[in-house]
Amino acid sequence: MVEAIRLRDDEVHEEPAVSLDSFLDQSNATAVRIEAGEDARLLLPYLDRVSLIEIDFPAFGDGRGYSAAQILRESGYAGELRASGDVLLDQISHMRRCGFDAFAPNSPINPQKMEEAFKRFEHVYQATSDQRVPIWRHRHG
Repeated sequence: MVEAIRLRDDEVHEEPAVSLDSFLDQSNATAVRIEAGEDARLLLPYLDRVSLIEIDFPAFGDGRGYSAAQILRESGYAGELRASGDVLLDQISHMRRCGFDAFAPNSPINPQKMEEAFKRFEHVYQATSDQRVPIWRHRHG
């Protein structure tokens, strides 16, 4: 895994993320890792004290992490939300729309190409966590 790419201005969280089971069994962890298939809703009572949630993408075709991110952001989570694992350039703008603001890909991602990916589509169709206004709302108010 390469160094994490952060799209946040706050202080980098240095504490290693613990597994969801370990987090639920202890009282002092502030970073947690959600594996594919684990229920992100188990973290909802603890969102006020978690600084980092890392969500694993074991394969590029596994989209469960998108749902977990959306659930966490809709529930008010404002800390760092990091996508890790098989994170590809083609997915990164969609991950950003779901609320991810940090990435720890298995393979390096060119920062310039990443910025281009974020700007590629001027309009979006769905409302998500990134607060971009969907095209239908532009058209119909």
